[in-house]
This record gives sequence, structure tokens and C-alpha cells, in this order.
Amino acid sequence: MGLAAALELARRGFVPRIVDDGTGPTPVEESRALGVNARTMTLLSPAGVAERITEAAQSIDYFRARSISKPLIELDTRQVKGRFGAIRGLAQGRTEVLLLEALAAYGIAPEWQTAIAAGEIADCRSPQVTLRRPDGSMQTVRPDILIGADGAHSVVRKAIGAGFPGEALEAYFYLADFRYEGPLDTHFAEITVFDPGMLGRLPIAADVIRYISTLPDFESRISHPAKVVEKTWASQFRIHFRHVEPMAKGNVFLAGDAAHIHSPAGARGMNLGIEDACWLAWLIAEGREQEYSALRIPAVKQVLKQTYGLTRLVTMKNPLAVAARNILAPLLLRFGPVRQSLLRGVAGYDTPRPPWIDWAE
Repeated sequence: MGLAAALELARRGFVPRIVDDGTGPTPVEESRALGVNARTMTLLSPAGVAERITEAAQSIDYFRARSISKPLIELDTRQVKGRFGAIRGLAQGRTEVLLLEALAAYGIAPEWQTAIAAGEIADCRSPQVTLRRPDGSMQTVRPDILIGADGAHSVVRKAIGAGFPGEALEAYFYLADFRYEGPLDTHFAEITVFDPGMLGRLPIAADVIRYISTLPDFESRISHPAKVVEKTWASQFRIHFRHVEPMAKGNVFLAGDAAHIHSPAGARGMNLGIEDACWLAWLIAEGREQEYSALRIPAVKQVLKQTYGLTRLVTMKNPLAVAARNILAPLLLRFGPVRQSLLRGVAGYDTPRPPWIDWAE
């Protein structure tokens, strides 16, 4: 999100400074975000990044959901009209590398291993922060505008005293990425519900598939599509639904996971953060940055509500609710408006169109 904000500011003539306490971009094999939707492609196209993503990513043409015994839902994402496909599969680390390459054309590179020291920002209208540099030295800076895109445990959010209310689901989620031998069909994503529990299948690369599940023994339930070469990554986590309101205080702004976190259902996390970044850069260029929170909060709340509903839909345990879902979901998807609404959500077209880009969707 910080990279996207910096790129959009740079192409508008600003000279942003990027500080990051990491050692570099997210390792490709440890990327949580995998989907790049059509809204993000539209937003990154003026900077030339969308075309690079198209070359590097896997096109996801179908979303399927099934119970053990029968298919529940199939969505053909190619039905979404527009310049870009509804969604593509690309590891977050690869997306970050493409953004870094675009920034390099403006002579801008992140200052890695440089952290904002914890502490209170006393005056958000004229923010002052202390940076801890790689050699341990400290530097005090007073930026005109400070953008906190520093993740769910945001130091910037805490420094301005903003709360982060919400809830966490009780269940843990588990994931594992496998690299395979031989060609794979990477043009679909799939969820299998086990009543209770679920197992999702998401393409990462031409030979890598991610599996995500609510079941600790999920690896024993995987039907591998080819011979496994290696398991490249495994992790577990709890899903939180939280957002800060407002998303700004004075001249300090929050974007991405620093402002909102939610389930990966629908692949909206990174995409929503890039939306934040691009809207904020445009508003800064227009001298309207104080409108940022009011413009972004409705979209954030909508996506959190949507992802919460989708997550509950695939993780429900009550036998009666499960039976009703298995009957009603296929019936509802037969209605064009319901199917189109779900497809627009997958594409990210259910949030406001960027007014600075004059392309039809």
C-alpha cells in the first residue's frame, strides 16, 4: 500500500520518502495476498504496472464451491465486462517487485530497515516522528503528510491514538503452498466445504497451488493435481474483522491493513489497500486530502461486511444452516442480478469508480 501511494504521488510530481522496517519486499513464498482484481488493475494502469501484472499473473476464469457430495456454485469471471479480467493470481511479493520497478523509474527506492520509533504524535496537523536507521542512529523528521501503511500492528495508528475495534473469529485458519511437477490447470479457484470445515484451492504460479483451510488435518484431505516437488510454505492464523474510523487525523493518514483487516475471502485485502493508496494520492494532488476518510470509510465497511458474510457462509457449523446453504446457494446464483453482484465484488467494481480515470467498466 505504501508503494502504491508513493508511485501515484511520484507520477503526479511529488517526491515521496518511503521508510520500511523490513529488509525488502515480501518474500514471494510467504505472500499472504494472492489476487489482483480488475479495480486494482485499473488503478495501476496509468503507471504502467497493470500491463506488467497481466504478463506475470495467472488468469482465474472460474470460482467454484462444492460440498463433498455436489457442486454448489460456479462463477465464470470472464462474464465481467471491462478492460481487465475480473481477477488474476499473483503473489503479493511479485506485485511489490513490479511496483518497486515502476518507482525506480522516478528515482525512488524504499529506505529498508528504517523504522518509526514508537511514541505519540502530539500534533497531527504538523506531524513529527523519529526514525531509527539501520545503523541504530535516530533522525527526527517533520513530513508535510504522513501516511501510515505499516500493517495491522501499525505504529502510526497507535501514535495518533486511534483505536482498532472489531472481532476475531474463534477458529484458526491454516495454509500450505505446494510446488508441483508438470503442467497444472491454474485457471480456477475452488472451495470444498466439509460440513463443518472448508478447504480452498488458489493458484499462485504456473506450478504452485495454495491450500487454505479451517481444519488442522487439511493436508490429508488434499487431492494433489500432480506429483509434489516441495511444500514451499505453511502457516496458521486467526481472522480479524477490524477497522479504524476515521482513517485520518490532521495530516496523518492510514491505509491498508493499518486501517482495516478482514478475511481473505473474496481476495479484497491487498486490493482494498491499494484503492486507499490511490485515492489518497489523487486527493493530495487535488488539495482535498481532508476528504479521504469520508470517501473511503463507506467502501471499507462494505467490503468488511461482504467478506464477513462470505467467511461465515463457508465456515458455518449448524447442521440446519449448512443444509439451507447447500440448497439455497445454487438456486440464488441462477438469478442474473445475484450472480452479477457477486462477480462485481470479485472484480472490485462494487466500490466507487476512480474519477481521475475515464474508463468504462
